[in-house]
Amino acid sequence: MIRHRKVEANGIAMHVAEAGEEASQRVVVFLHGFPELWYSWRHQMGHLAARGYRCVAPDLRGYGATDAPPDVASYSAFHVVGDVVALLDALGLGKVFVVGHDWGAIIAWYLCLFRADRVTALVNTSVAFMRHVFIRAGSGAVKTTDYFNRTYGPTYYICRFQEPGVAEKEFSPANARYIVRQILCNRFTSEAAGGGKPAEERAAAGEPLPSWLTEADVDHFASEFERTGFTGGINYYRNIDRNWELAAPWADAKVMVPTKFIVGDGDLTYHYPGIQDYIHKGGFKADVPTLEGVVVVPGAGHFIQQEKADEVSNHIQDFFSKF
Repeated sequence: MIRHRKVEANGIAMHVAEAGEEASQRVVVFLHGFPELWYSWRHQMGHLAARGYRCVAPDLRGYGATDAPPDVASYSAFHVVGDVVALLDALGLGKVFVVGHDWGAIIAWYLCLFRADRVTALVNTSVAFMRHVFIRAGSGAVKTTDYFNRTYGPTYYICRFQEPGVAEKEFSPANARYIVRQILCNRFTSEAAGGGKPAEERAAAGEPLPSWLTEADVDHFASEFERTGFTGGINYYRNIDRNWELAAPWADAKVMVPTKFIVGDGDLTYHYPGIQDYIHKGGFKADVPTLEGVVVVPGAGHFIQQEKADEVSNHIQDFFSKF
């Protein structure tokens, strides 16, 4: 049973979905990505709640029923990490388990850098800790948007999202159902992120939903984005360079929270240049000394917690059971 409420935190009203016993001392906070909602964690919440955990999954700022401040600058990592810490305070929670995906994973990395005292252990999915992308570090540092522009070109979605108004035309609330369906069905491959088949061609193909996604799931996501639009989520990307600069004080910091990392072998993020060497040949472990395992899931794309729900839920449970 999922419970819903609004919580005042860090100057905004946050919508929070919860499952499990409120009295449980084993609390898991789930942080979603783009273009998603708390709902992306529905399977993991049910799984862990049935095993004695209290599950807390907010709509992050700008999403769903959580407030969406109009100022683009208010979507920095400092703001969103502040939201998470303030939410814990509002709920009377000290240290918690954290699970992140996509932008939620990025926020989780920042949370563990800025406020490791609030995190017992972390399971992050999809986005590894990429210091050169997240933090201005070293004399040869390259601004994040410049890095993606050089690597993938100006049509890459992160680059396209930077100019206000441009992305909003592409991500119109009136087309929310089509947008959500296409992104989820394409599993956020490089084709879906930019330079793939034209939208008209994909639509004409009449792609069926994958087995892990139902029309009711699409309805839930679509109805929310039809109401709110996508600007709140897109504003996270518009702060990616600001985050890189603001995080400079942590240029040489390491993530000192026990961590497990899960990624699909078909995820775009697993095919960034050099990322597999970084993950598997010591770089990742050097940045995250408490990294206790990397799981690469065959046949999974970007939305791994939905695509491989049982497998991901079991990995989370197995890891957190150690603490």
